[in-house]
Parts: sequence; C-alpha cells; structure tokens
Amino acid sequence: MIKEIEQLLNDQIKYEAKASAQYLSMACWADTRGYNGIADFFYTQSEEERVHMTKLVKFINERSGNAVIPAVDKPRDDFKSLMELFETFLESEEFVTGKINNVIYECLQHKDYNVHNFMQWYVAEQLEEEATARTLLDKLKIIGDDKSGHYLFDRDINTFQVAEEPK
Repeated sequence: MIKEIEQLLNDQIKYEAKASAQYLSMACWADTRGYNGIADFFYTQSEEERVHMTKLVKFINERSGNAVIPAVDKPRDDFKSLMELFETFLESEEFVTGKINNVIYECLQHKDYNVHNFMQWYVAEQLEEEATARTLLDKLKIIGDDKSGHYLFDRDINTFQVAEEPK
C-alpha cells in the first residue's frame, strides 16, 4: 500500500471515529431531553459511522497496511436547540465528505485505482448522509420554534432514516 494513501486512510478512520462519538453525544443530548426518536436516529448514525470506520480498518489491514485506531477527543455536548443539533450534523457530514474527496484526489495523483475504487462506496454514502441531514434541517426550519412541531418531528424522524448500509 502506498504510504501516503495509507496515512490518509488512517486519518479517515479517525474522522469516522470522531463522527461516531459526536453522534453518540448528540443521541445522549436528545435522550435526556425527551426526544426519543431523535436519540434513536443519532444512536443509529453513531453505529453507522463505527461501521464505516471498521470497514476502513479491515481494508487497510487486508492490503498489508497498518490500521491505526485513534484516540478521540470528547465530543461536543452543549447544544442549545434542535436546530443547532442538526446544523452540527450537516457540518460533520460535509467535513467528512471533504476528507473523502481528498482521499479520492490523492488516489488519482498516485494512480492507486484499487483504493480509489474502494472509496467510491464512501462517496455514494456521503451523498445519502448529506441529503438526509439537509432534509431534516429543512424540516426543522419549516417547524421553527413550534413545540408541537418538534414533537411530531421527533415522532417521525426515523421515516427519514438513511437507507441500510450495503454489505
């Protein structure tokens, strides 16, 4: 495995781990405020990010690389509103998309088409993740500060759940 690409993939492991921890923190925030549907949504998102991380770990190791499991800083847990919670969700997904795009770019520069091909799954996944985040944020913008709207959003959020991961 090309060392520069291996490093980028290990960096990506850390980004996925950070997203998983952040979404777990967001689930806790929602859970302690009575938003059980939103909590379930973020518990699921956290697990999906962990699966993304594990997929990278296995890929690196199978290609004779050395996957590095990172330490992760304490995630943010001080959200002021549902709007801020979901803005953070979108920002996180956009950040990860940018990092994945960088891996793709570097793969092309190094002519590492095997990793490039592997990373296409992540590209498609990020399109779905960002679309979900934007849809949910748009719905919250429509709802505004309406408490009954928040109740219905919490009740119905899992109908917007990202499609199940391909195996």
